[in-house]
Amino acid sequence: MTTSTTKPYDAEEIEAARKLFEGPWDFVWASTKIDDLPPMVGQEIAFAGRSNVGKSSLINALTRRNALARTSHTPGRTQQLNFFRQVGHDERLTIVDMPGYGYAAVGKEKVAAWTRLIHDYLRGRTNLMRVYVLIDARHGVKDVDGAVLETLDKAAVSYQVVLTKGDALKKADQQFMTEATYDEIKRRPAAFPEVLLTSSETGMGIPEFRAAIGRVLAEHG
Repeated sequence: MTTSTTKPYDAEEIEAARKLFEGPWDFVWASTKIDDLPPMVGQEIAFAGRSNVGKSSLINALTRRNALARTSHTPGRTQQLNFFRQVGHDERLTIVDMPGYGYAAVGKEKVAAWTRLIHDYLRGRTNLMRVYVLIDARHGVKDVDGAVLETLDKAAVSYQVVLTKGDALKKADQQFMTEATYDEIKRRPAAFPEVLLTSSETGMGIPEFRAAIGRVLAEHG
């Protein structure tokens, strides 16, 4: 399900995006500090979201790799920038899994270190096309999410909101939450005017999400 001011994704775009993601995705790099980032290859998209929002599960669903991004029942497990690419296949696109935010049990010093790493990455990565901010469809945009959106707005980093765990909502609630989220972001300066509703469990919205990424990649050549 999509709420958007952009044109719908047609069958040709969805098929092209399926092919874009069908190759052998691999983990290629992990960075805990800004001077340890990998060389820039092709274009990058980054995934941000609260701890336990289902970020790793969604990356696995996009790439059809059950264990590409490690999932955990322990919030705050991802503490570094993790890079994934189709090595030796189609290397136009790199996926970056960013550390989860908003987990209170993590020490303040570690949170500060993560925050510096993320801000430095956002400022200095010239091949970063878009950040996908994942938000739990059951809860909508929380204050901690709003703070991240504000940071991206101030940094003028293009981002798009993607709702996760959409299968947990009834049909009417899916539509309501998608539209309510769109209303929250439509006036933000760096927000792309589209909200996607997804589920890594059922595959809902995954073809459209791939197509959205494919469209951004095509726009950046």
